[in-house]
Amino acid sequence: MKNPGHNWSEITADLNKMVNTDFVIEDRESVKPYECDGLSVYREMPRIVVIPETTAEVSSVLRYCHERLIPVVTRGAGTGLSAGAMPLADGIVLSMAKFTQILEIDPESRIARVECGVRNLAISEAARPYGLFYAPDPSSQIACTIGGNVAENSGGVHCLKYGLTVHNVLEAKLLTAEGEPVTLGSASLDDCGMDLLALLIGSEGLLGVVTELTVKLLPRPEAARVVLAAFDDVQLAGDAVARIISEGIIPAGLEMMDQLAIIAAEDFVHADYPTEAEAMLLCELDGSVEEVEEYTARIEKLMQEIGAVSVRVSRSDAELELLWKGRKSAFPAIGRISPDYYCMDGTIPRGQLAFVLKKMQSLSEAFGLRVANVFHAGDGNLHPLILFDESVPGELDKAEAFGAAILELCVEVGGCLTGEHGVGLEKIRQMPLQFSENELCQMGLIKEAFDEAGILNPGKGIPILKRCQEYRSIAPAPAGPVAG
Repeated sequence: MKNPGHNWSEITADLNKMVNTDFVIEDRESVKPYECDGLSVYREMPRIVVIPETTAEVSSVLRYCHERLIPVVTRGAGTGLSAGAMPLADGIVLSMAKFTQILEIDPESRIARVECGVRNLAISEAARPYGLFYAPDPSSQIACTIGGNVAENSGGVHCLKYGLTVHNVLEAKLLTAEGEPVTLGSASLDDCGMDLLALLIGSEGLLGVVTELTVKLLPRPEAARVVLAAFDDVQLAGDAVARIISEGIIPAGLEMMDQLAIIAAEDFVHADYPTEAEAMLLCELDGSVEEVEEYTARIEKLMQEIGAVSVRVSRSDAELELLWKGRKSAFPAIGRISPDYYCMDGTIPRGQLAFVLKKMQSLSEAFGLRVANVFHAGDGNLHPLILFDESVPGELDKAEAFGAAILELCVEVGGCLTGEHGVGLEKIRQMPLQFSENELCQMGLIKEAFDEAGILNPGKGIPILKRCQEYRSIAPAPAGPVAG
C-alpha cells in the first residue's frame, strides 16, 4: 500500500464527525498506552486512536480509511504476544473496547452470542448458571477478548480435549476493509460453501474487523481432578506426555513446566509445587465420576512406572483451581525474577518434546540467557520465556536471536512457527523457514482478495516478497462469462 500523504488535522476533524469526540484520541500522552501489545519489545506510537461504540461507527471509519488509504490496526485488550496489534506511525488504531455486550445465552442450543470485546472468562461466567462453559481458556482469559482470540486462534490449557478457538466458534459477523457487513459461518452445526470462517480465525486482523460472534457452549463436566507428577529429568517428563496419549487417554489439559518456571510460580502463587523437580506435569481428567476415577488411577500408575519422583492428585475443587492458578500465573511470576522476558510460541510434534527441551537448554548456554519453559505439552505448543535485561546493551538482540533459533528448531523437527500467539511482526522474518515463496504468495493473494487496498494491519503476518509482486503484475486477467 502506497502512502499518499495525509492531512491529519483534516482526518481528525472528519473522524470527530463519525465518532464521539471524546473517543477520537490523538494527544501523545493518551495514545501512549496503545504503542504495543503484550510483547512490549516492539513499540510504535499511533497517530490517532478511535474507539467507536456501534457497528455503524466502525463501518463509517473503515469506509473513510479505505477511501483515503489510511492504515488501520484493530485492537482488542492488547494482550497479544506477537506485536500483532502494534500501531503504525502513519495510521490509526481502531479499538473495539466498547463492544462488551453478551447479547444472548441460549442454553437449549448451547450457544452464546457476544460482541467482540467480551472477555473470554466472562462468557463462561455468564453460562455458569446454566451448567455450561466456553472451552478455550488462554492464560490471559481474565482480560483477553473473544475478538482477539479469533484473530490469533487462541487455545489454552484445555485445548487438548476441547480444541482451539476455530473449533468453538460457529458464526462471525465482520466488516470488510470497505466497511461492508459480512456473516461467515452459521449458528447451526454446519454451513454450506467454502469454510471462510476457518480462514478468518487466526488471520490476525488482516481480512476484516469482527464485531460479533456466536460460540459453542459445553456442559460443565460432572467431575474433574488434576494429577501432578514431578520428575528429576526433563527427558522422562517429555516421554510421559507421549505415553499418556499412546494409552488412548485424552486429558482435558496436559501442561508441563520446568524447574525455573516451577520455582517462580510457587513463589508467586504458593500452590505447593515441587520446587526441587526438574520438570512437572499437570494432567487434568474430567467427565463422569466413574471415568475420572478410572483414568486418574491409570495416570497415577503410569507416572510411577515411568519414573516420577512424586505423584499427587487434587482432593477438592479449590485445590484443582490452585494448581491451575499456578500454571496460568507463570508468565507474571517470571516477571518477578527478571527485569524483562521474551515469550516465544512454537509448536512441535509431541514425540520431539524431550529432544527440543534438551536442545533449548544448550541454546540457553550458548546465548548466555536463562529460559523458563511452561507450555501445552499435550499438543506440543511451546511457550519458552527468555529472560533478559533490556537495560544491558545487546541483551534484547540476543534474546531475539535466541527466539529465532527456537523457531528454527521447531520447524526443523516438523513443527510450526506458532501455535496460538500468531505471526504478527515478531515472526514475520521466520515465515520463509516454514513456507515456500509460492505458499507465501498465495497468502498474499488471499489478503488481497479481502483487502485489495491493503489497509488492514499492513506489514503483519505475511512477508511481502518481490516474486509475489511480480506474480500479480503478470497474472492474466480473469476470463469473462462463457456463453451457454
